[in-house]
Amino acid sequence: MTLSFGLGLRTQHYNDFLNTKQPVDWLEVISDNYMVNGGKPLAMLDRIRADYPVTMHGVSMSIGSVKGLDQEYLKKLKALEQRIQPMWVSDHLCWGGVHGRKLHDLMPLPFTQEALEVVSRNIRHAQDFLQRPLVIENVSSYVEFKDSEMTEWDFLSEICNRTGCQLLLDINNIYVSAFNHGFSPFDFIDSVPSEQIRQFHLAGHQDNGDHLIDTHDHPVCHGVWELYEYALHRFGSVPTMIERDDNIPPLSELLEELETAKAIASKVLKIEGAA
Repeated sequence: MTLSFGLGLRTQHYNDFLNTKQPVDWLEVISDNYMVNGGKPLAMLDRIRADYPVTMHGVSMSIGSVKGLDQEYLKKLKALEQRIQPMWVSDHLCWGGVHGRKLHDLMPLPFTQEALEVVSRNIRHAQDFLQRPLVIENVSSYVEFKDSEMTEWDFLSEICNRTGCQLLLDINNIYVSAFNHGFSPFDFIDSVPSEQIRQFHLAGHQDNGDHLIDTHDHPVCHGVWELYEYALHRFGSVPTMIERDDNIPPLSELLEELETAKAIASKVLKIEGAA
């Protein structure tokens, strides 16, 4: 896998990318924002896509839905995928609606055999429809289910075994969940299958003292940088991006954070003797 560094494309930075070639290798777009017929956002994406490779990152597939995936959603997703030809397509290990209503949040799953069957079936459906592997991201969580039968990392590993999907490891989400639930984030990283890791997310969170909230509206903190360094030792050259979803700063500030990621990766891979 080739080491590369990207940013999430946000509307505040459209002109930055249109007017000047920026020092990023690729951009991640929120799929749901562009699954439309025409309009300014899609036109802007077409122009930016001409100069930057992109990946697609969804927030509404609801891969944990017991009723299966929304076929209309998949059709719109595939139309966008065919239009912009992303390097990969990702979504979250979560559910996001009930009784026909979307909650507009990434709700965690119980880590049970039953949930494993549901998620695996839905991933296989999505992969068959898209004709490509799906990349699944771990979400942050604030409650645990008493019925869970395995750890989150064992759940993710089994999903990969059953479906051949790949993983987007959100390093911040691992850090947040580990703090909230009292497990070791290093155990998480040590236990997921290295051959299935496709991408890293780096982001910030809100520290409320006795718990952390995954807000993605702060710079990456020291503990997440340390965990990223550990992940690089374990997995090697993995495409990495900075993700900011609120309190969007000037592009220059995100580029500075990306330079920090590059410096850490350069140090680790030099230690590792990797190219």
